[in-house]
Amino acid sequence: MTRDFAMPDLGEGLTESELVAWHVAVGELVALNQPIAEVETAKAIVQLPSPFAGVVSQLYVEPGTTVAVGTRLVAFDLDEPAAAPGSAASAASAPAPAAPAAAKPERNAVLVGYGPPVDSGNRPKRKKPSRAAASVAAGLGAAPVIADPVVADPVAAKHLEAPISGEAVRTTPPVRKLAADLGVDLAGVTGTGDSGMITRADVLGATSGAGSGAAGSGEVGSGEVGSGPAQSEASVSVPMAPRARETRTPIKGVRKATAEAMVRSAFSAPHVTEFLTIDVTPTSELVAQLREKTGQRVTMLSIVSKALCIAVGRNPSLNSRWDEAAQEIVEFGHVNLGIAVATPRGLLVPNIQDADALSLAELTSALADLATTARDGLTTPGSLTGGTISITNVGVFGIDAGTPILNPGEAAILAMGAVRRTPWEFRGEIALRDVMTLSLSFDHRLVDGEQGSRFLTDIGAILSNPGMVLTMV
Repeated sequence: MTRDFAMPDLGEGLTESELVAWHVAVGELVALNQPIAEVETAKAIVQLPSPFAGVVSQLYVEPGTTVAVGTRLVAFDLDEPAAAPGSAASAASAPAPAAPAAAKPERNAVLVGYGPPVDSGNRPKRKKPSRAAASVAAGLGAAPVIADPVVADPVAAKHLEAPISGEAVRTTPPVRKLAADLGVDLAGVTGTGDSGMITRADVLGATSGAGSGAAGSGEVGSGEVGSGPAQSEASVSVPMAPRARETRTPIKGVRKATAEAMVRSAFSAPHVTEFLTIDVTPTSELVAQLREKTGQRVTMLSIVSKALCIAVGRNPSLNSRWDEAAQEIVEFGHVNLGIAVATPRGLLVPNIQDADALSLAELTSALADLATTARDGLTTPGSLTGGTISITNVGVFGIDAGTPILNPGEAAILAMGAVRRTPWEFRGEIALRDVMTLSLSFDHRLVDGEQGSRFLTDIGAILSNPGMVLTMV
């Protein structure tokens, strides 16, 4: 018998997804729960598992197509006879109901709700990322970045199928697209990521002749103090291809979702932005001491995140939501800290749940893990919702200050500026000090000027003198 599999409801209110790539072909025998396709929603890239064990008889949708929920994707020829509707056999072959959004998915998990993930051998098992693996940055607020278009040309197809020592290329779709654009043969690139995963830096290194061992992706800055802005990919020597006089990119995926969210936020919440420039030399020295004594890759972002969680406890109105339908102000007793991350497919703001309950070491590790997951395209839709307050680190791009736009449903967002060695008044004299500007945007319906100012100065007090924490907790 033949059974069709339609685009499932991926949850989180999503009604459509874009088919990025098929992992199977017509005539291929697939196992139950084997990943058969990769789809991109407005929030994340998700693998779809097969709900049946059988032979693929037809693929209804081409990669690059936006598919509505309920649209047929693929047909299977099954060996077993048709089961009567409602029978035990029919129930066993049908997809399981979707798991609650609160369920924590596996890092490499296929779509939840269709049984346990099965290792197809196409993707390596991820090791726990090192604390030095990544640090986080982003543009202002949740300003959109164009998502990578779907690979749909022969050169790109070559890279998708190129073998490495008899195995499939281990990388992510955006990196494959970058390799295709730059003419890099992934078969000749050695991956430096987890389990040999090929990263953007490996591709760029191969293009510039620097080899595939270059460290860091260039997409996300280090967030470290005293080092200035992170090197951007634009500074890497890459051959410049002739540019078309006009390029049109469909408005979909991350770009579409981000644009809609920013318009909704900008025109529904009255934004106010305040700025505070402070001497953060004591925090710079603390970061250096912690690294030396603990071996952890503590960054300025780690300290700012911890300071924000402490300040929220003293100024809870910054950690709240305006419920228009109920005409209520919802004040949260926990902090789900959103961190804006620049990724190959656009800007994402995943959040660290219950960040206020984490120690500095745990928060540092969570930040690194969050950035690595986002860059590898493994951020789940569930981790992109439920945030209560956010941070965007524009300083890694050399920016001093800005006016970040609130994530919809949140009362505040803090922007970190670049740390610069600047002549500054210190103990009655002029000295070179590490100076940073903080920018706080907040919803004036929820937060009064006094509350916003106290929150910002609390964070500033901690960064100027970390010992001030003892008077706040």
